[in-house]
Amino acid sequence: MAEVCALIPAGGIGVRLGHRTPKQFLALGGGSILGTTVRHFARHPAIGAVVVAAPAAHLERARRAMRDLDRGGITVVAGGSTRQESVWLALQAAPAEAAIVVVHDAVRPFITRGLIDAVVAAARDGGAAICALPIAETVKRVRDGRVETTVDRTDLWTVQTPQAFRIDLLREAHEKARRDGVVGTDDAALVERLGHPVAVVRGLEDNVKITTPADLRRARAASR
Repeated sequence: MAEVCALIPAGGIGVRLGHRTPKQFLALGGGSILGTTVRHFARHPAIGAVVVAAPAAHLERARRAMRDLDRGGITVVAGGSTRQESVWLALQAAPAEAAIVVVHDAVRPFITRGLIDAVVAAARDGGAAICALPIAETVKRVRDGRVETTVDRTDLWTVQTPQAFRIDLLREAHEKARRDGVVGTDDAALVERLGHPVAVVRGLEDNVKITTPADLRRARAASR
């Protein structure tokens, strides 16, 4: 049974890394970034299905990246032009029996089973959950190269993935966003527009998103 399904938006091309190869297919730890990320979900005992939304031009490449992981529960679909569209397309391919979906960035390969469990448990309780960390640095609003004001960071958190939702709730949130022409910065923002509360689970310092060449260097060093 696939009561819990992981959705992995992997449709981007990672232009900030400066590689011709989309960043999710770059090498990491004897495999690829995508394969490393998906492994955490494909081998998780509570997750019955994984849907990966990959670039349309790289569907076979995505399947090859996960060939050694597939126990019959991994589906690869073509992603969209935005992350939000990729999640929406992956959502359409979720198994009919799925009750909870876990959305996780393809280029956050250092997720842990414990964090997945915590986010899924919080979503079971309240319908929607994210993981995040409180901001530790001073935050300033800057305009035209000058400080405009120092922002009170007391209630500010930086958001990570995974994020978990009741599947019907996430579908409703995406459908409303599509009708309204809204693009959110994450899936939780779309759920928030429905007025539904989103629980917060404390994230992990190591759960970084690989975006820049420096991120990739650090990730490769950590995976040795």
